[in-house]
Amino acid sequence: MMRVNIYYGGRGLIEDPTIYVMQKITQVLEELNIQVKRYNLYEDTRGISVLPKTLKEADGVIIAASVEWLGIGGLLQHFLDSCWLYGDKDKIHSLYMMPVVTSTVAGEKDAYQMLLKAWEILGGIPIDGICAYVANYTDFETDPDYGVIIEKRTENYYRSFTKKLKTFPTSTNAVCANTLQPKTMHLTPQESEQLSMYVSDVKYVQKQKEDIEELTTMFRGLLGDDSQEATQGDQALTADDDAYVEALTNHFRPIPDCQTSFEFQFQDSGKTMLVKIQGDTLHCSSTTDPNAAVQIKLNQKIMERIIRGDITLHNAFLSGSLIAKGDFKQLPLFDTLFPFADA
Repeated sequence: MMRVNIYYGGRGLIEDPTIYVMQKITQVLEELNIQVKRYNLYEDTRGISVLPKTLKEADGVIIAASVEWLGIGGLLQHFLDSCWLYGDKDKIHSLYMMPVVTSTVAGEKDAYQMLLKAWEILGGIPIDGICAYVANYTDFETDPDYGVIIEKRTENYYRSFTKKLKTFPTSTNAVCANTLQPKTMHLTPQESEQLSMYVSDVKYVQKQKEDIEELTTMFRGLLGDDSQEATQGDQALTADDDAYVEALTNHFRPIPDCQTSFEFQFQDSGKTMLVKIQGDTLHCSSTTDPNAAVQIKLNQKIMERIIRGDITLHNAFLSGSLIAKGDFKQLPLFDTLFPFADA
């Protein structure tokens, strides 16, 4: 027995006219000896990533959307994203898809065209479906003429996917086949399916994040040990003897009309240093300024490496050796104003 999968992206509200349309379509297909399986995306939002594997069991696909304010909604977008990332493209290429879109506000045609285009980009075969604006769902469901239209569209869809009717080629298919490819690793369909299962597993994803954080902390510690060895035998720079201020003053290269400020918060000593630049004037103090262009949290060892020219402030930020908030564009500017590496 052939099978059609329906993927419903609405919220399951009683007054949703899309539900009536899906029920009517299901009735017609079952009378034609077609098995129908409906997936309500709202019932298992975490499992959407693994739904593309259900396409393997289908001979035809119906994607149903309810426009309540704008577009197809996040659940269907998530499903289509998952088809692009994890779906078996060879299987999708052979699947005929009929879109079903009803709207109680506006924008049903935009959502309808989006589903058609999305399926074309995926490489599938879109078929004319149902697109309707419904002002009163009761009148819509009780009007026999609308019921006839739904039946005729369903019968046309049945003939299309059962007889594998030829469709006209489109430029979207040609362009996507040659230029548009997912920015992912080259995986087999089985590997993509396994990856989608990992992505949908919240505990697995959380564990991966924790492992990455642990590795980051470990490598930061190794960098810290290296910097400590490099400073052995050198005079330690501390905020107490104004060594930082002296180093900044000696390496200051003013830029005309430049006005900015950097607040350094040393986490290991609890001290603060505010560096303000106004044109060719440099002012350093131990005060705080919540309006500083950039607020930087770091350890004194990292500041020592910056002053020695071992690493720039911007690279220290990129490597995770310090934390900054504010205008990140000012970080490379600091390295221009204070070119320690060129000394």
